[in-house]
Amino acid sequence: MLRSAARLARPLAAQARNARSMGDTASERAHLSAKSKSLMALEDKYGADNYHPLPVVLAKGLGPKVWDVDGKEYFDFLSAYSAVNQGHCHPKIIAAMHEQSTKLTLSSRAFHNDVLGEYCEFVTDYFGYERVLPMNTGVEGGETACKLARRWGYEVKGIPKDKAKILFANENFWGRTLAAISSSTDPSSYDGFGPMMPGFDLVPFNDLATLEKKIAANASEYCAFMVEPIQGEAGVVVPEQGYLKKAHEICKKYNVLLIADEVQTGCSRTGKELASMWDGAKPDVTILGKALSGGTFPVSAVLSSSEVILGIKPGEHGSTFGGNPLACKIGIASLKALREEKMTENAEVMGNLTRKNLADMNSPLITTIRGRGLLNAIIIKPIEIKGRTVTAWDVCLELAKNGLLCKPTHDDIIRLAPALTISESQVNEACGIIEKTLKSFQ
Repeated sequence: MLRSAARLARPLAAQARNARSMGDTASERAHLSAKSKSLMALEDKYGADNYHPLPVVLAKGLGPKVWDVDGKEYFDFLSAYSAVNQGHCHPKIIAAMHEQSTKLTLSSRAFHNDVLGEYCEFVTDYFGYERVLPMNTGVEGGETACKLARRWGYEVKGIPKDKAKILFANENFWGRTLAAISSSTDPSSYDGFGPMMPGFDLVPFNDLATLEKKIAANASEYCAFMVEPIQGEAGVVVPEQGYLKKAHEICKKYNVLLIADEVQTGCSRTGKELASMWDGAKPDVTILGKALSGGTFPVSAVLSSSEVILGIKPGEHGSTFGGNPLACKIGIASLKALREEKMTENAEVMGNLTRKNLADMNSPLITTIRGRGLLNAIIIKPIEIKGRTVTAWDVCLELAKNGLLCKPTHDDIIRLAPALTISESQVNEACGIIEKTLKSFQ
């Protein structure tokens, strides 16, 4: 494991997040109803403390909007980290889910079922790959891709036993399992959970020269480079045009697989069906999740060639729920909805409008606007008010009070990612809420 200087990135931000006291939580909840407070108190008393959610208790969702237990309406500009691309409770997805749930939900892979074959054909044809290995969560997809890459490295490339290495980009995020945090440069992900997984190395994101230098120095042992086309958790970091295509060329040169983590960027979120399409690239392996089910059920998939997928034999990898008939029907309905309702095209148009509206605000609090399609972010300039530094978290608290839900990543970045069904009038209304909120801090 390479412990680069990047692993020390943002330690102060991590400490700040972890240092939030119950006093802060109490003040954040002061304006809430007794019903909301009591429901949050149950989580506090009986649940784990591994999340610090915004002080809102949701009870209903439809399209790009959600409602709390008191009936207050909000724009959802997080969309469950891009799992709800098709909008909350999309009627066609819910109908498919209900119909299949009355027939057969789970057979396990000990038996064939009458939906898996149909799904495998549909999803591979949809994205232009030869085969798919179905899983449930995005991080399972990442783990699966790593296993496939290592097996391919040993059996096809000829890497010596137990010497295979996988390269990742600094600031990556693909989950919280031990493998995922072993590739992380965020101390809040890996501190206190060692020892880390061996055979994982790091390079700067969007740095092709360093990528090639790193691979060339040990090309005989690298089996894969796994990267997000746009880094989501890092703050919607968009690389230079052509980065992924050129990275793939470097990988091909040294016989290394390019793995695209499209769990957050895929399924039309960026205005293309896959974010890699912006560069005209077709990675050797693509990982999908989140919106593959429209946010209704855990569904993930690893797409690749026969050469890669068939490296794993019966009994060497699997999941009780992976490829279950309910997930397969949901996956088909979710992808059909994206195309039939032209959500890819809408994401690009509404994304352009969102960034234009944000720029037109000329807010002194916004230092950067970036994104593609409807995966966008603004960087908030910390300001001092009454002796206290106001951060992106504080802005998100006020946005919620004004009817728009979003979440900061790190201390100064706010992601803005509504459902791909959002209309022009809704984008304008939501941007009005953002402008009003930012002005309240000036």
